[in-house]
Amino acid sequence: MTAAAVARIRSAALAHNLQRVRELAPASPVLAVVKANAYGHGLLETVAALSNADAFAVARFEAAISLRQAGVTKDIVVLSTVLDAQELAWAREFDLRFVVHSVAQVNSLVAAGEGAPLHVWLKIDTGMGRLGIHPEQFVTVLDQLSSLPYVADDICLMTHLACADEPESDMTARQLATFAATIGDWDGDISVANSAGILAWPEALGGGSLLSSSGRNWARPGLMLYGVSPFADRSASDCGLQPVMTFEGRLLAVRHIPQGHSVGYAADWVASRDTKVGVVNVGYADGYPWRLSNQSTVVVNGRIIPLIGRVSMDMISVDLSEAPEAQVGDTVVLWGEQPTVSELAAKLQTSPYELLTGVGNRVQRIKA
Repeated sequence: MTAAAVARIRSAALAHNLQRVRELAPASPVLAVVKANAYGHGLLETVAALSNADAFAVARFEAAISLRQAGVTKDIVVLSTVLDAQELAWAREFDLRFVVHSVAQVNSLVAAGEGAPLHVWLKIDTGMGRLGIHPEQFVTVLDQLSSLPYVADDICLMTHLACADEPESDMTARQLATFAATIGDWDGDISVANSAGILAWPEALGGGSLLSSSGRNWARPGLMLYGVSPFADRSASDCGLQPVMTFEGRLLAVRHIPQGHSVGYAADWVASRDTKVGVVNVGYADGYPWRLSNQSTVVVNGRIIPLIGRVSMDMISVDLSEAPEAQVGDTVVLWGEQPTVSELAAKLQTSPYELLTGVGNRVQRIKA
């Protein structure tokens, strides 16, 4: 049975993009961010392709456990969690690191009791305004954590950059200065640079004298691993990255629509002439956004052709006038090298993160 759509995942591109991180951050261990099903690319398959990473980061304990059960032995960091009794038990059972980002979580650790060592990453809010302890709480919280005999002495301090993808903004410089002032002469590991930080802010990787930690400075790439630029004005190619996912459907039917006849819901596309139309077996249930109705393009047999009519749950329609040889079963590229996921995101005034992570569960991921 053929899936409604397929996502072809280029393992070689994942490896290339990881190597690009190594080139930009040669002194940093790499924490590969594979949350949200590896940004829609398939968690287990992506981790296998990124086996040369030093550690992996996920958003939920359940994902971390699935990696352990699949045989992944490298360090795994859980980035966002409540830290209830069950999660603390999982952290010990599966040897998982986790991020502490609030005083309430510290209190949970105080009440955790003796057991296997707990490995903590402590997050400081330097301006993102989401998760993290306030800088003025740092000394107190760190003292509390350090006093707990079952908290391992390998605490890593981290923060998250809010505007690193806007190099003209002074926000990142202010965040780096706040982080440096907060941690002082920290004798341990830190982690600051996300994808945009790795590509545009060498200071976040320890360039210069601002961050003086004596430990390792972990690079934390996410989006760039998947071959997507975090910048509005720089392409993946500009950043030395290769696209990983090619999202494809197939022609389900080829029809000839007479002039004056409509296609799709609301009849909001009407043929201005006799038109060869293809129906593609992909829709918004697969993660191809409804908002692209009447305003996107796809590629058939190497030719760029327009999407016509509304995107429906399981199908889209395309104008095959420029691909007259197209027939049922032909591949239709929705995004990949052309059009790129960034180009479609720009049309929608959204983020490529939303498109990638929105690729549906019924879409088959195929190693390419």
